[in-house]
Amino acid sequence: MNCPTAHTVAETMLAGFNKHYRLYQEATSRAKALFEQSDWKGIQDLVAYRIQMYDQRVQEAVDILRQQLHEECLSDDIWAAVKKEYIALLVNHKQPELAETFFNSVSTKVLAKEYFNNHFIFVKPAISTEFIDSDPPTFRTFYPEKSGLRGCLRQILQHFNWQIPFAHPNQDVANIMRAARTHFQTDWPPQELNLHIQVLSSAFYRNKSAYIFGQIVNGSIKHPFALAVVHDAQGKLMIDAALFNPKQISVLFSFARAYFLVDMPVPSGYVRFLREMLPMRSDGDLYTLLGLHKQGKNIFWREFTQHLQYSNDKFILAPGVKGLVMSVFTLPSFPYVFKVIKDTFGPNKDFDREYVRQKYLLVKKHDRVGRMADTLEFSNVPLPKARCDEEFLQEMRALAPSQIEETADFVIIKHVYIEYRLKPLNLFMQKAQPAEKAAAVIDYGFALKELASANIFPGDMLYKNFGMTRFGRVIFYDYDEIEYMTDCNFRKIPPAPNPEMEMSGEVWYPVHKGDVFPEEFAPFLLGEPDVRQVFMQHHHDLLTAEFWQGKKERLQQGLFDDFYPYPQSVRFRPEQTAAGLVDHTDV
Repeated sequence: MNCPTAHTVAETMLAGFNKHYRLYQEATSRAKALFEQSDWKGIQDLVAYRIQMYDQRVQEAVDILRQQLHEECLSDDIWAAVKKEYIALLVNHKQPELAETFFNSVSTKVLAKEYFNNHFIFVKPAISTEFIDSDPPTFRTFYPEKSGLRGCLRQILQHFNWQIPFAHPNQDVANIMRAARTHFQTDWPPQELNLHIQVLSSAFYRNKSAYIFGQIVNGSIKHPFALAVVHDAQGKLMIDAALFNPKQISVLFSFARAYFLVDMPVPSGYVRFLREMLPMRSDGDLYTLLGLHKQGKNIFWREFTQHLQYSNDKFILAPGVKGLVMSVFTLPSFPYVFKVIKDTFGPNKDFDREYVRQKYLLVKKHDRVGRMADTLEFSNVPLPKARCDEEFLQEMRALAPSQIEETADFVIIKHVYIEYRLKPLNLFMQKAQPAEKAAAVIDYGFALKELASANIFPGDMLYKNFGMTRFGRVIFYDYDEIEYMTDCNFRKIPPAPNPEMEMSGEVWYPVHKGDVFPEEFAPFLLGEPDVRQVFMQHHHDLLTAEFWQGKKERLQQGLFDDFYPYPQSVRFRPEQTAAGLVDHTDV
């Protein structure tokens, strides 16, 4: 049988990517209409749907190539030629970096070779993403020469052509100006001759909000800003907050939040603009938060392999209480943890590996409301054996032998989840000062309430399953026991039939699958007097079935609480929007 030419194979792979990005853009562009229609469930469903699109297109391309290619077509010389032809096709492409990642995804499946041992993938970018022309442009520029800063802001609000009006645009502009004056103080208003405002051309949609991102260019200095657009109680638009603090803006791009929906003809242009605004965020972070999580994974892999070349510390077991389901290890010099599902689980864990994988997939697709860590999922990760601590190796051999393969030089992890490393909440509270400990307990309670509003019941609520971010925010990261709130039945413990039965410690009432008794939380969570005092002062309702059942009923009625990823103190007119939940941190 004749093999197709290298050019034909390259064209087939690029056609698969082009189809993927066309469908990706079509899906993402629907966010504007859903926002205008206040279809909040539609936005959530769109985020979940978009996540699975990439793997579907990769599999389609793999199936086509397997029909064309046979074993004799997979020689090293042929596949090297395919890559060269593919690179030539990417000249003047609008998304070359994404197309290279797609090539990697397809080729590793077709070639059936280990990722780390494959010389025919894009280990480094081959096509530059600098100065790619975009139509429409990546950002628009507004000049205050004639209309002043207020006129500029009015033009910016009109730029996005929303089909519903702003209720009070003049008041919105006045609020933005006042927030800028509060932030910049004596440096406001800016006076340089070249003063102008750059704004990304597309709005960013997530949950019930749209976001406008831009920079004020004043001489040689650039100041980032973000405007949060929401619906008021009458369904018209209003600016809920104007953020000028880079840390507050960065929190919008937290790894614990759902991905944005953004219509981007040239995504690298958006990433470059955002990196300029927020240098504390990496390219990988930004691609992931823009919904291009495969590109985020590819960049992470490059950073990880480069870090291994420039470091010499060893992979060790992560500090903290050992889990019953996962073995967790880390490289101290690298800010991530690696989580491997064990072969055998601890007591009371009556489920299997696939059950755990489905829970992590649930979180990937779900709105994480700033309270659940995102994960990167990898297969066949090679670790240099000389860099693996012996205690770590012994645990993997004993508890997850099916998940490792050892060669003379490498320990290959067959399946692993990778998350940003957080300090376990139980360890944080052990060493925290009284005020820090109290703040952690309060935010832990808010985390539970916000997860409940997002239809997530954590299951195992022990402090060891939560972590503390550098901004003092409590994040949940252990997902093997999570359930949808709507699948749980929150009950009061019925009175004992007699005092002897109550004292016996035996359960005197029937317990069915999905039953949860919030009264039982206290012994596990409130053993320390200082913790109990703070918790009961701020969150005693979490120990009642009424609280949880009330949240469940709102969800069943299709009512979605508001989640504001910025402090209540920066909101302009909170009384004019539906009651909701806010970020309780100061940054």
